[in-house]
Amino acid sequence: MDERELKRLPGAEIVLPGLADLQAGRMSTSALAVRSAAPRLRSLGFEAGGIDDEEPPSHQLYRQLQHELGDAAHSRYNAILSRVSSFARAAERARAS
Repeated sequence: MDERELKRLPGAEIVLPGLADLQAGRMSTSALAVRSAAPRLRSLGFEAGGIDDEEPPSHQLYRQLQHELGDAAHSRYNAILSRVSSFARAAERARAS
């Protein structure tokens, strides 16, 4: 799948910057979201980084969002992970066809 097709997938606005941030060594919200879904994204051929920390990336993501958003962290956390899941699901479908 080429980059233009990837950009059209739901959740690309999180996954693609997250992949770029991981490559650059930045632990942004998007990068942590990608790391949370790393096994699934790696199975699709994306360099999603490994999980080598003591704290799971999903916990790190929530903590970062809580620091930034306070009480609004929970809904944003769920929305981000839902978008990443949508991206993976769409990429799986595109790969299968």
